[in-house]
Amino acid sequence: MKFDTSKLKWTREPASYSVTDDKIEIVTAPNTDLWQRTYYHFRNDNAPVLQMETDEKFFSFVVKTEFDSKHRFDQCGIVMYLDSDNWIKGSIEFENEKFQHLGSVVTNNGYSDWATTEIGADIKLMWYRFSRRDDDYCIECSDDGEVFRQMRVCHMWNGGGKIRFGIYACSPENSSFKATFTNMEVTECKWLAHDGQQPDA
Repeated sequence: MKFDTSKLKWTREPASYSVTDDKIEIVTAPNTDLWQRTYYHFRNDNAPVLQMETDEKFFSFVVKTEFDSKHRFDQCGIVMYLDSDNWIKGSIEFENEKFQHLGSVVTNNGYSDWATTEIGADIKLMWYRFSRRDDDYCIECSDDGEVFRQMRVCHMWNGGGKIRFGIYACSPENSSFKATFTNMEVTECKWLAHDGQQPDA
């Protein structure tokens, strides 16, 4: 299903961006981020987020990201931002000239976690697939848009009704870079029902 960019709405519109039918570009501003409390004990809630709204309970959203990040914590990827205390994001965060963090953050009721794996600093392209099954969610990644690998399965306590999902980009420190989003598509849910142990009665 072709992704209709006209349905997207900003939460915190950035100063520099471009939106067309098949491509979105965001130039990040310094000191922008999404994070809540855990470990660092600060709260950052000022990253630009571009999303569409749906009450569909079962679907997948795919997007290709390309980026010229070069400073610590520069990041761009997929997001489901409900409000400042409840959201999910999946992205690559630049760390240094040797490695980056491919990871995801799940924030429920004002507390964030961060699950990561290290990847090479030379990677400047990644596909993501965000899938919903009612109030459970899955984030996957791919380097070719064909074979996706699971990054995270999670439950969102406030994610059972109408939601908003889409893309984001930010630079938590004193940096700026361009993030490009293409190949956006909403499909039937690619995260299939579990084939194994049956649900508890």
